[in-house]
Amino acid sequence: MRVADETEQQDVAEQLALVLTSHGLQRMTARVLATLLFTEQRTMTMGELADRLHASSGAISGALKMLTSVGLAEQVPVPRSRRDHYRLRDDAWAVLFTNQNVTISAMQGAAEAGIAATGDGSLARHRLTQMRDFYAFLLGEIPALLDRWHQQSDT
Repeated sequence: MRVADETEQQDVAEQLALVLTSHGLQRMTARVLATLLFTEQRTMTMGELADRLHASSGAISGALKMLTSVGLAEQVPVPRSRRDHYRLRDDAWAVLFTNQNVTISAMQGAAEAGIAATGDGSLARHRLTQMRDFYAFLLGEIPALLDRWHQQSDT
């Protein structure tokens, strides 16, 4: 199998960033995520990301804050370096999925509040009950799904 050269990899990374952007991710955040996915370096500094992406340090900083807040990227210490270094977490996708539990719980709670505010037999209550039940189902399934993922990825 032929390995793409660096220019081809950068093109593919930019295409991935466009896909992520088309699904709601901010453009610079998507570009930083794609760069961290495709780099052969163990870590990258903000300066290296800015140089590679021809972007401002402010844009890179904002993207990294978002990526670290959701658990996709992490700041790591590098001996004898005074710069902040970042990398994609090894378990990034499972962490991201696990972090969705907070959102799912909030949605379930909002549905419960809506159910309490609606009348028996109302169409709104029916829709809110479906919403609550769906999110309850997801919360019940996520732990087993992640366990299966960890078992598969450890082999």
